[in-house]
Amino acid sequence: MTYSVHQHWDPLRVCAVGRSYPPEFYSFIANSRVRSVMERIAIETEEDYQKLIKLLESFGVEILRPIISEDFSVYLKNGKYVPPPMTPCDFSIMIGETFYHNWCTEMQIYQNIAADNWPKISTVGEYDLLPDVIKQEVQAIIDKHQGTISQEYKHILKKISAQGNKVVERVIKGKTSLINRAMITRVGRNLYIGTHDSNDDIEKLKQTYIPLFPDHRVRIINTDGHSDGTFCPVVPGLIVSLRDVPTYADTFPGWEVVYLPGQSWDAVKPFLDLKNKNRGKWWVPGEELNDDFTQYVEEWLGHWVGYVEETVFDVNMLVIDEKNVVCNNYNEKVFEAFSRHGITPHIVNFRHRYFWDGGLHCITSDLHREGTQKDYFLERRLT
Repeated sequence: MTYSVHQHWDPLRVCAVGRSYPPEFYSFIANSRVRSVMERIAIETEEDYQKLIKLLESFGVEILRPIISEDFSVYLKNGKYVPPPMTPCDFSIMIGETFYHNWCTEMQIYQNIAADNWPKISTVGEYDLLPDVIKQEVQAIIDKHQGTISQEYKHILKKISAQGNKVVERVIKGKTSLINRAMITRVGRNLYIGTHDSNDDIEKLKQTYIPLFPDHRVRIINTDGHSDGTFCPVVPGLIVSLRDVPTYADTFPGWEVVYLPGQSWDAVKPFLDLKNKNRGKWWVPGEELNDDFTQYVEEWLGHWVGYVEETVFDVNMLVIDEKNVVCNNYNEKVFEAFSRHGITPHIVNFRHRYFWDGGLHCITSDLHREGTQKDYFLERRLT
């Protein structure tokens, strides 16, 4: 059975769910105060993953997860630990029957080093059929760089390929690709691609991405970052958005839009300011001795976790089907809209969402949903 996704509200059947490092990973932290905080965050993060998995499985969803090596030393690169595979959404997306990803694998290394006369490949299965001498050269590069090639998603990619799907890696070489589930919203024949920031050249983006999807209408929308953290088309006719994006009347004509000013990222701005000051330091051995960093992790656990749980609603939601959606919290305005549209909300509080930069949509990647491509805007031209 070939996997496919055409609309993100079609019934979910197969889903990748991320994974964080276990608490024992943080044994390298000498500062006991910081280490205990990171261990607790690790334990609670997996607890919340399991709550989400249990809910999805109750709807008959098959769950696939990345695998983390028990040898944590393979994740230490140039004096810094690489982040764990927590947010598959940020690096992958199924569009129709084609799976796009930027998960680093042997195949990606091959594509980076391949000479002009080497075989052209686009799937994991095709890589496996390459001559051993070529695969040995790729492995030598991996060994030289001490395992820099992530193996966490390898089994997932093989399963997708085994279903008969085309698997495409890093479509646009040398550029930051927008082809991932955090930036692209799939609404049948329409693809809405967000911008990284206000400096993006919209016309150049159109020239880049429209030819890649000739069977879709590609629209570039100003989101200034991950679009799934800005708005969510929950079901046909309903959008939940953090702010009034002027293009909604044009891009989703006639749809109800529920605005939530001051929620999500805006509600935790003081924490984000502190986070930006300490960004990435938890992956650098020795930084935990920094007083500012100690304050940062202790303040997160001592104040912000409870604050987020009590007051913050996140538009970064996972839709199971047209009648069920997973969200992080209760919001009267949103839940009233859900009721009007016959939607049942299921609350799974991913407690450390803002610590990890990963909401419920980010920490998943829908690999297969029932249904075929629909056209919700028949009057629009295919351009």
